[in-house]
Amino acid sequence: MTAVSASAAATQDAPLDDHPHADVAQILHALAEPTRLSLVHTLAGGTYRVVELTSTLGLAQSTVSAHLAVLRLAGLVTATPEGRATRYALADPEIDEVLAAAERFVARQREGQAPGAGSSTWQHLEAARRGLAAGGGDGRLAERAGG
Repeated sequence: MTAVSASAAATQDAPLDDHPHADVAQILHALAEPTRLSLVHTLAGGTYRVVELTSTLGLAQSTVSAHLAVLRLAGLVTATPEGRATRYALADPEIDEVLAAAERFVARQREGQAPGAGSSTWQHLEAARRGLAAGGGDGRLAERAGG
């Protein structure tokens, strides 16, 4: 076994416990919804009450409150009581930086500038998503058909 293959084998056998994958997945799951992304971008500009967020985003109060609850549970948003209302803010400004990095990545993908990028990458992803939405199992059939 070469040094490179031994190193690769050691890396492959390394316990996943060394990385906070579950915690990162929880945060990404909380962000994996366009309305919540809009809330995070809005909150990057300061603190807001629910009524201000509903007005800014044009959403129902119940919708905003439900999405804020998800973001709070993930530790992404803080809530500070202010009289009878509550002010919401990002727990850490880096959250918006993470989204900005993701948006830059998406822009490069769409322009075909990212490694392995190209229109087929997005067509492939969209075909897989459509397959899942149509009850197509895990998306592999749609992936093969749309490839």
